[in-house]
Amino acid sequence: MSTEKSQRRRGAEITQADYHALSQFRYLIRCFLEFSQNAAKAVGLQPRHHQALLAIKGFPGGGPVSVGDLAERLRIRHHSAVELVDRLSEAGLVERRHAEDDQRKVMLILTERAEALLAELSAAHLDELSRVEPMLIKVLSRQDG
Repeated sequence: MSTEKSQRRRGAEITQADYHALSQFRYLIRCFLEFSQNAAKAVGLQPRHHQALLAIKGFPGGGPVSVGDLAERLRIRHHSAVELVDRLSEAGLVERRHAEDDQRKVMLILTERAEALLAELSAAHLDELSRVEPMLIKVLSRQDG
């Protein structure tokens, strides 16, 4: 939200419709997250592992992803990302490779198994997003009803 809009909103009275929109938005997010967790578990992945695989595969620009990049995308501390990558590697989902331009930097590559699981989960998630899209649009545009 821009600073101007934010300042305007702070000075304005928050209506019952605003509270309803915020509440409904959080509810839809929670429903989607619950769906996501259940879908990950159904294919044998921990939800956090699915999040990490998606962050690696969907990294902006499609370029190689470092452990630091993963930590930033998941909003976790670097040492937590290292532990997560250790578990992903042990599960056969991620390989570590040294960056060509800097051998000290470790890059993360998804394995074929991870690619297949992620493709299956992503298809299911896109279907779910299509299902909830009309509700999200309604909430975000603050339409009544």
